[in-house]
Parts: sequence; C-alpha cells; structure tokens
Amino acid sequence: MSLERSDGTATRPAGAEALLGRFAVLHPPVSTAGAAVTIVLRDGSAEVEALLIERTVNPQDPASGNVALPGGRVEEHDGSLAATALRELNEEVGLGAADLAGPLRFVGASLARRFGLRVGVFAARLAPTAGPPSIGSPREVAHVFWLPRSALEATRLVSEELDGAERRVLATVHENHVVWGFTRRVLREFFELPSEDGSDGPAFADPPPPPA
Repeated sequence: MSLERSDGTATRPAGAEALLGRFAVLHPPVSTAGAAVTIVLRDGSAEVEALLIERTVNPQDPASGNVALPGGRVEEHDGSLAATALRELNEEVGLGAADLAGPLRFVGASLARRFGLRVGVFAARLAPTAGPPSIGSPREVAHVFWLPRSALEATRLVSEELDGAERRVLATVHENHVVWGFTRRVLREFFELPSEDGSDGPAFADPPPPPA
C-alpha cells in the first residue's frame, strides 16, 4: 500500500526508523506477560522488511513447521520482558543487543488466544553493522527469512491444522512461507493494516525436551 500526497502522487511507506518512533523504550516486568517476541526490521531495497522464522518440523511441537516471530516463554532468571525478548532473539537467530540499532521498543502485550497467554511484543531495527541472522537452534528453527511489508496486504485462504482438525485460515504466503494466526495479526497491527477475523494459530512454542 502506498501513501498518497495531497497532489495525488504516491509516496513510499514509512521506513523502519519512523515505524519504531511510535513506541517508547520500556522494560516492563515479566508479570506483564508470559512470553515475549521481537519484530526485527530492516530497510530493504524497496521497502521495510520484518524478520521471521519457520519452525523445525517436529511432531512433538505444537507449532511444528509454523512461521513465527523470534521469541518464547519467560524463564525464571529473566529480569524483564525485554530480557526475555533479547535472550530468545539470540538463541533462535543469533542476534544480540549489539546487532540492533538502539534499544528494543515496547509495542504492547497481545493475547495469543489459542494458548490463553499474553505475549509482550517488542520491535527494533537491525544495525547496519550487524551480520545476517542465522539459525541458532536447528532443533527449534528450520529457516530464517525477511518478509516485505507489502506481502501482508495480500490475503489467502489456506488449510492449516488447528486443535487437531484441518481448518481454512486467513494467511499471507511469501516464497512458500505461510504466515497466519497470531504472527500475521501482530504484524498487520504493527504496520497499521486493517484488522481481519481469523484463527489465532501458534505464536511460538518452546521446543520439546530432548529424548532421555
């Protein structure tokens, strides 16, 4: 979607820095939510892009094969939700605070309805000096990719397994990656796209324990 000036000419949608400027640097306590995710942005060649992961296929993982934002549940030693977000970002895609252009911005807490769990949502811009994201834990993450903002404007109905049954859900499909549920809802809200009704699939899932 392009913005339009008063003279009718199109303008480029807001870049990463402008998007982040809407949110404050906050470090809410872990009691605010039970998990945290991070929207990592970069200014691509044509538009702003968001970093996503595709989870490893594992029959023991309720989010097996799903696309998600880097993130996970709060652990006992995490001092804040921001600490949870940074820890998970490093574990899953190999990015730390030094790889970000400034501190995390707190977007808000959103309910992952399928799990009845509030999730703290943060956002940050990838630093120009940062190396590329990489798979930190193959047991959790199969692919890492960048999603252009404009891809979220397209909606398709796809079949996904939800609560043990195949259901048709609203989704964005980009280079064979299917983005749906919580992740798609959070990204569309962040980019100020119109809300859509749809099934709220997995936001993230902690990996199953290794075999004994």
